[in-house]
Amino acid sequence: MGLSRRVCVEPTAERATDLVSELIKSIICESTGARGSAFVALAGGTTPHALYQRLASFGTGGEVPWADTEIFFGDERDVPLDHIESNYNMAQRSLLDHLPIEPGRIHPMRGDAADLVAAAREYEQTVRRIVPSEGGSLPRFDLVLLGMGGDGHTASLFPNTSALEEKIALVASNFVPVLNRTRLTFTYPLINAARNVILLVTGDDKAEAVSLLLSEDAQKQKRVPASGVSPVDGLLTMVFDAAAARRATV
Repeated sequence: MGLSRRVCVEPTAERATDLVSELIKSIICESTGARGSAFVALAGGTTPHALYQRLASFGTGGEVPWADTEIFFGDERDVPLDHIESNYNMAQRSLLDHLPIEPGRIHPMRGDAADLVAAAREYEQTVRRIVPSEGGSLPRFDLVLLGMGGDGHTASLFPNTSALEEKIALVASNFVPVLNRTRLTFTYPLINAARNVILLVTGDDKAEAVSLLLSEDAQKQKRVPASGVSPVDGLLTMVFDAAAARRATV
């Protein structure tokens, strides 16, 4: 785990969501103020839904320069964009439809592509074309938002999958045996190049994975893919609710 990290435990999922919404507002305002634009990768899954609704509630109030923000996605399921399981569809309905962002600034992954290996390669090219690398070799997102599953997966970096070992490609087509499905996902090199990574985890069903993630035993940490998130030159903020953190030593 990286040294540049902070761990926050809030009493409820609602409080955890409120904290993350304020952090996101701050990061976007700071990024646009410093560099003119903000580059953000959103998470999918169930946990961010309430967060996106919270962000949407003050989306048009002028507090956040959404019009200067480029939106990407850290992973996507192998379904059409309008499918109920699509991460993009969830984010669109709960957040993006309510924000003053031009459609050209929103960059969904093509999880329904016939060739997902090619789709991953194309998405990496899109990221490299739009997200500045600032002299380095890797694009630097201002924010990568992540969640974590009960098995410790983050983005679509699942236990015992090939993308965990990827060192070169920034976006991978990752077959997940336990689901018997293939997903598109950011890989560790792209995630860990970000200025800010926020990991939001809520719910009692995540308690075991959180205890492993925060363990001082490196072998226990390695059992959860989220432990591979360690920004090289950025800040990792982990936000848990009390239920998710109940078995961890914080």
